[in-house]
Amino acid sequence: MAESDSGEKTEEPTAKKLTDARKKGQIARSKDLGTMFVLVGSAAALLLMGASLAQSLSQVMKRLFSITREEAMDINALFVVVSHAVGAVIQPMLWIFLIITIAAFIGNTLLGGMSFSWEAMAPKASKLSPLAGFKRMFGVQAAVELIKSILKFFVVFIVAFLLLSSLFDDILGLSLETMPNNFIHSVNLLLWMFLVLALSIGIIAIIDAPYQVWNHNRQLKMTKQEVKDEHKNTEGNPEIKGRIKRTQYEMSQRRQMAEVPNADVVITNPTHFSIALKYDAAVGGAPVLIAKGMDEMAIHIRTIAKEHNVEIVQSAALARSLYYTAEVDQGIPEELYAAVAQVLAFIYQLNEHKKGRAKQPIPIAKNLPIPDDFKY
Repeated sequence: MAESDSGEKTEEPTAKKLTDARKKGQIARSKDLGTMFVLVGSAAALLLMGASLAQSLSQVMKRLFSITREEAMDINALFVVVSHAVGAVIQPMLWIFLIITIAAFIGNTLLGGMSFSWEAMAPKASKLSPLAGFKRMFGVQAAVELIKSILKFFVVFIVAFLLLSSLFDDILGLSLETMPNNFIHSVNLLLWMFLVLALSIGIIAIIDAPYQVWNHNRQLKMTKQEVKDEHKNTEGNPEIKGRIKRTQYEMSQRRQMAEVPNADVVITNPTHFSIALKYDAAVGGAPVLIAKGMDEMAIHIRTIAKEHNVEIVQSAALARSLYYTAEVDQGIPEELYAAVAQVLAFIYQLNEHKKGRAKQPIPIAKNLPIPDDFKY
């Protein structure tokens, strides 16, 4: 069987395939990367705001333990006391929650970016199928997750052992310190250990993030037939495309023919090519090619020019050069300025002669100044 018909997914996913997958919520995500950012953010937040939170809690406890009998018996007074207590701790708590929220957002969008999909949230029968559940439990992905869990255990265990070994003397020294210094020192030690342990998960995240990108790409790979079908569906039916191109070409022809009566001159081959030029002296700039054609269209251009008394000049070399180097509704190439200028000067003198204001103009030179690179 031919390779293209083998059904093997050997082709990289197309841009449309990736976009469709993203709409369905299928993007590369690393849970370990998100977990690491949340834990590191939590440790950083507690290190930054822990002292302020502890001081606020200390003040709250002192106030609550010093409630008088009159305050305890007065509901309004109790409400005021509780309000002050909550107000004292709410600011550091909000900062801690804000830091953790930002860390969680960054960690979960760093790989794959932001994505919101209603289709991914919709219930699916496959998720409720016991058979599909068993396949997920004993599939390749489950095996990968098991290996990652074992690696995380060993990494955290080794880092914790090294931390305890290096801080062993400091931990024993806590018993020799006085209150509240030993309490503050112990909390700082715990927070720094928590931060280092959270960072140790980054070792797994560094491995997991590229794996998730590779696995996501592997799952979206396509067969050659799928690529062909997508290309066909995207580009459309060749017959329809051909019909559209023909329609566009016919519309372009009609538009060019409508512009021919406004031309200053039509330069011909004299049989195969016709080029209609217009020059606006008031605006200046280069002469503009407003219509061009070959064979039947060239004849059509000459016919319309004759009907509207547009001068026709025969110059085979210049007609070919303009046809192949100039585009419709654009100025002519700078290299052809000199040759076209002679033609336009001839037309101007001819018009003046017809009005009786000038002599018969000298015929245009057969060898117009056309660069070799522009000769066809």
